[in-house]
Amino acid sequence: MVDEAQVRKALRRVKDPELNLDLVVLGLVYGVDVNGDHVHVRMSLTTPMCPAADQIVTDAKREVEALEGVDHADVELTFDPPWSPERMDPLIRASLGL
Repeated sequence: MVDEAQVRKALRRVKDPELNLDLVVLGLVYGVDVNGDHVHVRMSLTTPMCPAADQIVTDAKREVEALEGVDHADVELTFDPPWSPERMDPLIRASLGL
């Protein structure tokens, strides 16, 4: 059975096209729930008006469903709480000058 760490590792393969950083590093993954072969990912985007939103969600779903032991994945977008750079890893934030 897949675990949260494996799901987060898979989500690292999905990048925000504007920042060229992955969802996990950006702090966009708010939660991962694994229930047998079903995975629910709760995530955000850097902005509600993100032009790449559909592609990012599709890519996240594809990467999670590609994991062995996952039959179905749901990706829920939320903007509560709104994303901010403070959710990023401090080292990455510093390297970006934020």
